[in-house]
Amino acid sequence: MKTDQVFEQLCSGCHGKDLSGGQGGSLIDGEWKHGSSDDELLKSIKEGNAQLGMTPFKTILDDRQIRSLVIFIREKEKQAKEKGMTFPKPEPGKVTKTEHESYKIEMVVEEGLKNPWAIAFLPDGRKLVTEKAGRLRIIEADGKLNPEPVKGTPQIIDHGQGGLMEVAVHPDYEKNGWIYLGFADGTREGRDVKTITAYVRGKLKDGEWVEQQQIWKADSKFYTGAGVHFGTRIVFDKGYIYFPVGERGGNMEAQDVENAKGKIYRLFEDGRVPEDNPKFEGKTPVPGLWTYGHRNPQGLDIDPRDGSIYDTEHGPRGGDELNWIQPGHNYGWPVITYGMNYDGTPITGKTAEEGMDQPLTYWQPSIATCGLSFYRGDKFPKWKNDLFAGALAQQEIRRLRIVDHKVTEQEIVLKNIGRVRDVTDAPDGFIYVILNGPDRIVRLVPAE
Repeated sequence: MKTDQVFEQLCSGCHGKDLSGGQGGSLIDGEWKHGSSDDELLKSIKEGNAQLGMTPFKTILDDRQIRSLVIFIREKEKQAKEKGMTFPKPEPGKVTKTEHESYKIEMVVEEGLKNPWAIAFLPDGRKLVTEKAGRLRIIEADGKLNPEPVKGTPQIIDHGQGGLMEVAVHPDYEKNGWIYLGFADGTREGRDVKTITAYVRGKLKDGEWVEQQQIWKADSKFYTGAGVHFGTRIVFDKGYIYFPVGERGGNMEAQDVENAKGKIYRLFEDGRVPEDNPKFEGKTPVPGLWTYGHRNPQGLDIDPRDGSIYDTEHGPRGGDELNWIQPGHNYGWPVITYGMNYDGTPITGKTAEEGMDQPLTYWQPSIATCGLSFYRGDKFPKWKNDLFAGALAQQEIRRLRIVDHKVTEQEIVLKNIGRVRDVTDAPDGFIYVILNGPDRIVRLVPAE
């Protein structure tokens, strides 16, 4: 049974169909008599309260159903809270004020792109943009979008959520010229599609993609017809590259270190596997495996202060996560999660398990995380080293301050100008944002 139906049958008589209260108190006004944490709310549902006449539901509902009720209540609580709130919705030319900085929004590319996904910056002032259908585009140094896509890029499969996704420029590009791509690789024969995320590198020469080298490609047995959870981003660090591969809807396959899906990888920049990658007793991990138990990571970046790596990943409904990525660690999907299925049915009653890492923060309701970047520039000094996370469904950018691997601040700095596909700091010190619906690129510049 779906969670909204469970609530209707068991809870709405006391708390109202809209959760605003009745014989029992409101569940959406932010006031809780017996504790406001998820665990305390779960305990109240499970154990009830004889003095207040609240029924204990532990004999009627299992842990999975109770956990899903908590998620459902949190969703409704947030929706009610946001009804009277205003968020920074920037408009070109106008100043938008946030907690620490004020900015203006400038248009970079207003038209000519279709489903742009990621942006990267070349030292000569040009910018590279991927389009989901398979095109790699160039924004020239004068700011104009070249109407011709780069020729000769790898064959990709535009399928479901996957296509040409990531583009990343090597830190020593001026010396070696390497550009990296992450995309849905596979085959299509009529309606029969088999794909998984793959990574290559190549060079640009006179508008053509040349000298391509394979960086990572899964064994053919891991290719699947599923259209979801490709996962992609690339970060560089001291001769290594890190990148995710989503679990492709495979759920428990994310827990199998011998399965390619639901993992983050570390390789040398040329695709070789480092000897000191994590070992797993009695197992032969997929070459390059760094961490496992991931669902659909679409944000990845490295803290410029200490080299720590963080990811954001799409959870199910109510379970998007920010994680600190550490070698050999298990991030729990789908054994533990703070979410439920999109249709409102439960996944698990567990949010914690020994040997599985907790997220630094999670989002209920889901924000549909996408794009992640630490701010390294000097144009916004009060944002220095803050982490910026994009969101598709909620159409927003979150600023997070990380201190000792803990989130100490979280603020919405932009909202409701489009689905945020990518957000990244740039060499010019500004923050660039790729938007879908409408498809365009903007940047945040200081108000002064």
